[in-house]
Amino acid sequence: MGETCSFGIIGTGVWGETHLMAYSTHPGARLACICDLDEELVRSRAAEYSAESFTTDYAELLARDDIDAVSIVTPDFLHREIAIAAAEAGKHILIEKPMATTAEECRAMIDAANAAGVRLMVDFHNRWNPAMWNMRQAIEAGDIGEPQMLSLRLNDTIYVPTEMLSWGGHSTVVWFLGSHSVDLVRWFFDDEVKRVYSVARSRVLKERGIDTPDFFHTVLELHGGGVAHIENCWIMSEQYPSVADFKVELIGAEGTMQADITAHRVCQQFNADGGGSLDVIGRTTVQGQPSGFAINSIRHFADCVIDGVEPVVTGEDGLRNTEVLVAIHESAETGMPVEVEA
Repeated sequence: MGETCSFGIIGTGVWGETHLMAYSTHPGARLACICDLDEELVRSRAAEYSAESFTTDYAELLARDDIDAVSIVTPDFLHREIAIAAAEAGKHILIEKPMATTAEECRAMIDAANAAGVRLMVDFHNRWNPAMWNMRQAIEAGDIGEPQMLSLRLNDTIYVPTEMLSWGGHSTVVWFLGSHSVDLVRWFFDDEVKRVYSVARSRVLKERGIDTPDFFHTVLELHGGGVAHIENCWIMSEQYPSVADFKVELIGAEGTMQADITAHRVCQQFNADGGGSLDVIGRTTVQGQPSGFAINSIRHFADCVIDGVEPVVTGEDGLRNTEVLVAIHESAETGMPVEVEA
């Protein structure tokens, strides 16, 4: 481990707290400043996670010479301007998925990072998910032969777009969950998507005044012949025992692998308020320390900044991901298959 580096966080809401947990407990990270438009929230977060300072203006954070790197944890459609400003300020950048909502925005961010000579990582944290990692290792070892088809279900309860996210109506479940799904497809097949066909419906959420599709069913064809089906939904019942449902089946030429990330039942709790499975692998606490794959991806970025090495996920991964997500939206709107930009 190299010397200590200083980090800032822009956006301290629902997922921003994960970044706070990761940096505040990393032995080589100094949590120098955090930023959020909500002054009451950022003040309380600073106190809870011992951030040295806070602000409601990200330009003020980026202007500080003592900050080496930043996490950008704002809604997906607000990434570009902040990321380019961060690069021009000479800060290494960890940006939450999806990288941006257009390929042009992704390229502008990559160009800015390259011009400034800073590292740029997109937080596809399921690459640190133990189940997903084991699938990837099995593929690389040839245990199941060449991957042929993948079925991936990643859904949320209706609580997420109606209550958890204040900006749900300005995004879609494909940007929010499909970004993870598409990244895993690219990673497992070690290939790029060439064509997509997607079907979506907008009924349930629209009736609640939230103008975003309820779900997408998408078929992805890859250049090497692999096929993946991904299901992303935002209208599961709130009575479901977890806020998300995450299941994967990967079929290779010589074997099959399955993973049920949600209903693992390693630890369950039941009381007067209901019951269900508790998260013991994503973002949890062990012996008083934050743990889990969502924490570890952020720690990887911190390690890369401290040690001066490139992260395993890059801006190019973010660009390829966004190109596919754009094609999914276009296909769902037109009812036709869409070729992904090569």
